[in-house]
Parts: sequence; structure tokens; C-alpha cells
Amino acid sequence: MTEADTEATLRERVETWLSREMPIIQMHGGTSAVREADPETGEVIIELGGGCAGCSVSDVTTGNIEAALLEWPDVDDVTVRVPDPRESLGGPEQAESIMGIDRTEGGRGDWGSSNPGKDHL
Repeated sequence: MTEADTEATLRERVETWLSREMPIIQMHGGTSAVREADPETGEVIIELGGGCAGCSVSDVTTGNIEAALLEWPDVDDVTVRVPDPRESLGGPEQAESIMGIDRTEGGRGDWGSSNPGKDHL
């Protein structure tokens, strides 16, 4: 077994770093996944989800991740993607429930309505 075989892969090191250095992601109900970590090109792609989608400070989090990983000698390019919450939920044209989970704002029946409607308790 060579020295390279005993070392953690770039993907594993990024995943470990994310869980150790960015606990705020999980603390706020977010998720992170390393989608690409190519040691040949130095490209790393991370996707944030869960509570990160639509979070007002997700741009700060993505900037911190990018800045820190670009300091690594084997990382040349970092992309951090955060899905738009309306796209990941299907937008306002989608049925109001996904597998029985009301995903509309405040459960009020439509996107951002201040009128609770007849079915509101």
C-alpha cells in the first residue's frame, strides 16, 4: 500500500472539514454534500440544502467555505451551490402538499398570502 492509499481522499477531507468547521450548517437545519472533489483538477463542488435553501446568511456561509477551501494547496476551484427554495419545492404551481407535508409559507394555503382562507383553524 502506497502513502497515497493511506491518506484520506480529497472528498473525505472536505466532508470532514465541513462537519468540523461548519457546524452552523447542521445547527440551523441545513445539509451539505460534496458533489465533486477531483484531485486531478482541484475542483470541489459542494451543495447545501435543507435549512440553507432560502437562508438569509447562506451567501456568507458559501463565501466562508469557498475562501477556506481555496487556501488548500490541492484545491483550485470551489463552487458552493444553494438551491432556490421555490425551485426545490416546485414553485407556486405545484400542488400544496408533497407526500402530505404542507410546504406553503406558514401553512396558510398559498405562497405568502396574508388571508388564511376558509380552511384555516
